[in-house]
Amino acid sequence: MSTTAQSMLRKAFAILACGLLAACASNQVAPPGEAAAPTTSLAQAAERLANVAAERAAIEARYAAREAVCYEKFFVNNCLDEARERRRTSLAVQRAVEVEAEYFQRKTKAEERDRAMAQADAEFKAEEARAGAAPPAPPKAIAPVPPPRPGTVAKRMAERNARLQREAAAAPADAAERAENAAAFEERRRKSEERQRVVAERKAQREAKRAAAAKAAQEQQQQKAAAAQKAAATAR
Repeated sequence: MSTTAQSMLRKAFAILACGLLAACASNQVAPPGEAAAPTTSLAQAAERLANVAAERAAIEARYAAREAVCYEKFFVNNCLDEARERRRTSLAVQRAVEVEAEYFQRKTKAEERDRAMAQADAEFKAEEARAGAAPPAPPKAIAPVPPPRPGTVAKRMAERNARLQREAAAAPADAAERAENAAAFEERRRKSEERQRVVAERKAQREAKRAAAAKAAQEQQQQKAAAAQKAAATAR
């Protein structure tokens, strides 16, 4: 092999070695940043959870862009491995922030619930203690029933007897008035029936007269028709 060919091969191997070293160096992922300070309030926890959601979307967008760039390089697999590692590390950091914020939310809410229950229990016990220390209320005095006023019962009995006497005295007059009313009613009923009978008789008489007149007219018509037929026959 000539000296010129050997020199070209050495240069090619040198370039290949440099490329491999560069690829290996690019696979080294920067370590995650320092851990975030602990959450100290519910508002801060909510803010951190919102930031985690936004950062996850940004991580996925950067990974998609990096993946597209990798397919244009010579060492595709190495580039993709680096992109995946960066994505995994970034998502792990965001997951740690999310876990810590959610834990703070749950712990704070549990503590608030426990404090509310303890306060309610303390208030109940204090109320029981006050009720036990207070002297019992004296029984209510019952006022005696006043005796009936003298003369009230006798007065009512006298009024009742007087009312019964008035009703007994008025009973004969009421009976006579009822009898008189009944007799007047019967007389009115009898006269009404008499008027109805007279009207019916008159109506029957008028119907009989109309029937007799109609029969006489019919007979007269028949006689005239027979006379006309007889005269016509004689004339022939």
